[in-house]
Amino acid sequence: MSSSLSAYLLDTAATRALVGSRDDQLLDMIRTRFGDDLARADRSHSWEIEQGAPTAYEALRAVVHGGPFSEGESHASQYGYAYMQLCELTGSFLPNDRFTPHRGDWLSVVDDGLEALGITAVSVASFGYGGLPAPLPYTWIPGCGEWTPEQIAKALEQYEAAGKTPSSLDPETAEAADQCLTWLHHASANPRHGLIGFVF
Repeated sequence: MSSSLSAYLLDTAATRALVGSRDDQLLDMIRTRFGDDLARADRSHSWEIEQGAPTAYEALRAVVHGGPFSEGESHASQYGYAYMQLCELTGSFLPNDRFTPHRGDWLSVVDDGLEALGITAVSVASFGYGGLPAPLPYTWIPGCGEWTPEQIAKALEQYEAAGKTPSSLDPETAEAADQCLTWLHHASANPRHGLIGFVF
């Protein structure tokens, strides 16, 4: 079975602040402009919804209102996907062809490559286990993690200090590390911007 990694460039603090913001105007706009996406998500998760999980809009509303959340552990992924939808709305989707699809421990392999380039401040594997913002319930699918602006600045400092290039790695890892460096450079162009990533 293969996995996917989706990463978004955005104002991480502002995006986290949407959780529990009770912004009904935002919810109305999403329902109006992205109704087809919500319906598509409901079709994809129809079995879970039949078992009592919230619909895409119900999950999104709970995220924006900070609850209430379903007590069913198997329903928690709906809130993760709802948070991902907020990131899609407020951020820019970053190229991810070196990570989607991927198998096994590929994210850790890329982290080893980044470390060989001197970068330890960020980790692509952390996108799979960082967790959703409080008070959203824990879910392992989708996994969620964040690279803060401070981590990004540190990672670029580490890279410059090490003086190595991705060409020193094996070709496949080099291409993935180079994609990560592109993400870092995009984020560094705006001091408030970081990355929020999802693994599913």
